[in-house]
Amino acid sequence: MKTICTAVILFFTSITAPANKPVGKVDLNKFAGKWYSLYSIPTMFDKGTRETTTTYTLNKDGYYNVVTVAKKGEDNEVKTYNSKLFPDKENNAAEMKAQFVWPIKVAYWVIDIADDYSYVVVGHPDYKFLFIMSRKPGMPQDEYNKIVAKCKAMGYPVEKLVSQQQKAN
Repeated sequence: MKTICTAVILFFTSITAPANKPVGKVDLNKFAGKWYSLYSIPTMFDKGTRETTTTYTLNKDGYYNVVTVAKKGEDNEVKTYNSKLFPDKENNAAEMKAQFVWPIKVAYWVIDIADDYSYVVVGHPDYKFLFIMSRKPGMPQDEYNKIVAKCKAMGYPVEKLVSQQQKAN
């Protein structure tokens, strides 16, 4: 009986949620370009924004120049933010560092990405933010549901996700 209980305990303790970690590999050239932010657990900079797009331009030095454009407030004021994104090319290009203000860099992990680079999910090692982005201003509901379920299993507080209210083109 003791052996059976031990086996059952070992079985259930070996079943774990997916780890919150970057994906295995990101093709830096395929990642470049324009992304529509569809849903996010916003940072203090993102609160109250909508229709956000982010464009990543890979430069010759191996990091991205990033331009984020969003609408904010009741008057739909367009805000533009410039930043940099540094992939860790030696270890894992999916483990990046974002720099919004010099010299501070913040972890920016690609935790999920479609094989065809049609969507990407960006997270943080301490679950501080989450961004679900797509190459188009929308995504099928079933695809969104799968992404959210995966993020929830990784430990993200998905109940805090906010729509970026993208307009269909």
